Amino acid sequence: MDLLSLIGRDSELFSSDIVSHEDALKIIIQKSRFLIIGGAGTIGQSVTREIFKRDPKILHVVDISENNMVELVRDLRSTEGYGSGEFKTFAIDCGSLEFEALVNDQGPYDFVFNLSALKHVRSEKDPFTLMRMIIVNIFNTVKTLRMSKEMGAKKYFCVSTDKAANPVNMMGASKRIMEMFLMRESLTQDISMARFANVAFSDGSLLHGFNQRFLKRQPFSAPNDVRRYFVTQQESGELCLLSGLLGENRDIFFPKLSEKLHLITFSEIAKSYLKERGYKPYECQSEKEARDRAEELIAKKFWPCYFFTSDTTGEKDFEEFFTDKEDLDMNRFETVGVIKNQLIFDEAKLDEFIIGIDFLREKGTWTKEDIIRLYFGILPEFSHTHKETGKYLDQRM
Repeated sequence: MDLLSLIGRDSELFSSDIVSHEDALKIIIQKSRFLIIGGAGTIGQSVTREIFKRDPKILHVVDISENNMVELVRDLRSTEGYGSGEFKTFAIDCGSLEFEALVNDQGPYDFVFNLSALKHVRSEKDPFTLMRMIIVNIFNTVKTLRMSKEMGAKKYFCVSTDKAANPVNMMGASKRIMEMFLMRESLTQDISMARFANVAFSDGSLLHGFNQRFLKRQPFSAPNDVRRYFVTQQESGELCLLSGLLGENRDIFFPKLSEKLHLITFSEIAKSYLKERGYKPYECQSEKEARDRAEELIAKKFWPCYFFTSDTTGEKDFEEFFTDKEDLDMNRFETVGVIKNQLIFDEAKLDEFIIGIDFLREKGTWTKEDIIRLYFGILPEFSHTHKETGKYLDQRM
């Protein structure tokens, strides 16, 4: 399947910058010790591959998913083989005591890449998943960054999201708050980040769901009005690599908008996907019709699809990588823009957020409204952009 064609492109995004900086990347990687957190997720695997194939001195990968870690190792051994450096994986949670023991025993590391996250907009459907998202996306980030600082790491890289620019959902806002905490930590530890578009066919994504629905001979369901930018899995690893190794303190890298990067709807991708698989999309009028007619239509080489207008909480009408308040460097790289952050943060608001979350967790009970109030306190503008419709993605097919 032609992935680039599927997402509306005919060429790779970052190849020119990777080629022009290849020597510098190799020099850094081959003399350095790396710790990859969340290295078995889609982006984490891509970053791990980009480092592994350039023969690092030490590459240690941590992820909570034991099964994904096994597949990561098999995939690397089957394609890249064996490097001359040390490569180890550890199936542990970066928020655990075991992780602290690992870092104390196996460290220090020169570069720490944190790719762990709760990434789904659907995470805001209940207060308990929301709280876990805060712990994973914000608190664990601060914790692992401070551990990096204590061991003398040269750089701490963390993945952000395009949804952190003028956020309208709780996931995007959690990443924006994470960026604010990292600004404070950048006083004593060099950090860099990356914001990028949807990663095509990443685990749990709607496009990944197309693969699952096709294998299980089930209907496709997708919004027909939500337009998004997409990067490939390899491109996600390349952007993180460029930021993590070549970014300056407080830089946030993002893909430059160009003729190579196109907005495309999920329904358009669904139609192209099915055509490449030899099926004609058949647009049904409801989820029930799509389910009821699946066997009949598929037997005739039609695939049942239900395309709809999005009305779920947290969907953004447009996509952006930066705001009009952020300073940009658009000249350093050919295909990558850089947000040049100033050392600006509100220490009182950061501390109040921590105190508020700790209070709720110690109390042992909280509501979504409790968490939203804390978000509004640290991000006042979020009170104007957050869209609560009462409908969530888990209520969709």
